[in-house]
Amino acid sequence: MYKILKKRTLGPKIREYVIEAPEVARAGKAGQFIVLRLHEKGERIPLTIVDCDPTTGGVTIVVQEVGKSTLEMGDRYGEGDFILDFVGPLGLPTEIERYGTVIGVGGGLGIAPLLPIVRALKGAGNEVIGIIGARSKDLLFYEDLMAETCDELHVVTDDGSYGRKGFVSDPLREILSSGRKADRVWAIGPAVMMKACVGVTREFGVPTIVSLNSVMIDGTGMCGGCRVEVGGEAKFACVDGPEFDGFKVDFDLLIARQRFYAEEEACALERYLAARKGGSK
Repeated sequence: MYKILKKRTLGPKIREYVIEAPEVARAGKAGQFIVLRLHEKGERIPLTIVDCDPTTGGVTIVVQEVGKSTLEMGDRYGEGDFILDFVGPLGLPTEIERYGTVIGVGGGLGIAPLLPIVRALKGAGNEVIGIIGARSKDLLFYEDLMAETCDELHVVTDDGSYGRKGFVSDPLREILSSGRKADRVWAIGPAVMMKACVGVTREFGVPTIVSLNSVMIDGTGMCGGCRVEVGGEAKFACVDGPEFDGFKVDFDLLIARQRFYAEEEACALERYLAARKGGSK
């Protein structure tokens, strides 16, 4: 059992949790993830590690309540409660080197996994340019932490309610078009956002790393649910990734696979909402 040490709201249906998991806290690195299960009948949820504190044993994760299990976590689990399983660290860590000037692009919930990566890149001596964005101001989070880490930070919102109006790919294009040198780009967020960023960086020949959020079940490569196509070869995001060369990823296939269980997920959410309305536990 794993205790919830802290819980706070970052935005509408966006929660930050600190889970007491000492072994994960000692071993976790930027780019890796965990898989949690709330209870014996719960589904396995993969979530990126945002921060690790070996002193307290706390592991920070960010959860967006979009489906049955994430909504249940927000509804029923608070500080002092325990969750059944918390497995990790899983996946390969980010390759942190001194590249020179790097750009980190985070869209929506992708800001959470981007934060530890830019921190590690900054710690390795890189100049870090950050770009973060969300659909609207209320969905934007970690701006203060990103500003503390990055040498330069650009903020955008789709609706223009905060920062500049536009998409994260807009300042990315402007920076590269200006002739400024960029040695590597990390782009993390919805698949369509990462695809757009890769479309920009490909024009300028800047190596780009993306973190793929394909459907995962066991997180160990056994089920094959997270299969993606990279460079014409089948890869498993959970063990071969989650980070890959963005130029080689088949984003259209990734987007299609993300929709495979849309009907089942919708049914599970509908049943949970109905039970919650009726007061069922």
